[in-house]
Amino acid sequence: MKLHQVWQLGVKDMKAAPLARPRTSPRRRVWILAVAAFIFMAVVWAYLYPPPHYTSPMRDWLPAEPARELTDEERAARVVFRQILTTPPLRSKSSKIAFMFLTPGTLPFERLWEKFFEGHEGRYTIYVHASREKPEHVSPIFVGREIHSEKVTWGKISMVDAERRLLANALQDIDNQHFVLLSDSCVPLHNFDYVYDYLMGANLSFIDCFYDPGPHGNFRYSKNMLPEVTENDFRKGSQWFSVKRQHALMIIADNLYYTKFKLHCRPGMEDGRNCYADEHYLPTVFHMMDPDGIANWSVTHVDWSEGKWHPKAYRAKDVTFELLKNITSIDMSYHVTSDSKKVVTKNPCLWNGAKRPCYLFARKFYPESINNLLTLFANYTLI
Repeated sequence: MKLHQVWQLGVKDMKAAPLARPRTSPRRRVWILAVAAFIFMAVVWAYLYPPPHYTSPMRDWLPAEPARELTDEERAARVVFRQILTTPPLRSKSSKIAFMFLTPGTLPFERLWEKFFEGHEGRYTIYVHASREKPEHVSPIFVGREIHSEKVTWGKISMVDAERRLLANALQDIDNQHFVLLSDSCVPLHNFDYVYDYLMGANLSFIDCFYDPGPHGNFRYSKNMLPEVTENDFRKGSQWFSVKRQHALMIIADNLYYTKFKLHCRPGMEDGRNCYADEHYLPTVFHMMDPDGIANWSVTHVDWSEGKWHPKAYRAKDVTFELLKNITSIDMSYHVTSDSKKVVTKNPCLWNGAKRPCYLFARKFYPESINNLLTLFANYTLI
């Protein structure tokens, strides 16, 4: 039959002479079904487990509400936290890191930090909370950087007050997008560009957080924190944090959980309990409110291997190129419980999903080590 005659056939004739259709082979049908199943699973997985930095209007940032009815204060706190976490961060043309120094007085490593900051004006701001005496500066970049400070007592809520005071001052500068808490004994482990890219490019805040069932962990918990804070939610971690702007806003906006720790986490509590708010307040709050938004380790290294009340401190003779390079090469975070089992948990330090060195800063260094650090700085901070 010629082609032009086909178009002249009626519907009835077409049914009588159907056109041939190619058949799909069984192998091709199986392949199509497999691809469809893979796409379906990928979509479901992406919806249930989006990347930590992804904000979806369909997914609540906060944990599911407990079975009990929330108190008015809890509900108000969750509304505030949800609003902060789901609001896109303000973009700045000149984003800066706020370096917040919590110190009793003079900073012994100002000359080292000056070398670290040199040539990077406009990319950082400095804030100094001096709790005992006005610092005497040897570096001009620290002059006039003190904020209004109050007395700080180790182990008391005044330590958390100082952290919040530093954040409140630093948040006034809209260009500050990341906030690092440092002590007077802290030193940088990398050059400024490395630190800036590491922190500004991270999709998480670096707040140390782990579960410790031992005497220096959950034994410190008080049932007076109920109903808002349960013992299962109680966490421990280093106080030396590095947080994004959204999390900094959460910290100074919180009143409910802060008050719980102010009243019920202190030395000399009932049953011989000694609770230290600076070790428990932020780990617990962020474990409860945004567990996927924190890295669960601190970018500030400290060595607790000696098993004493205070971490290992470095004298001048200890500060060598090998020591500093060993610290900068660590890419696993370690947590050890304080009970008799001494359970060790280690996890890779993941930066946006990729394994990277954990630490940008280190403590505790004695002031006498300043000359060694200045001599070694150009070599150990090459990367």
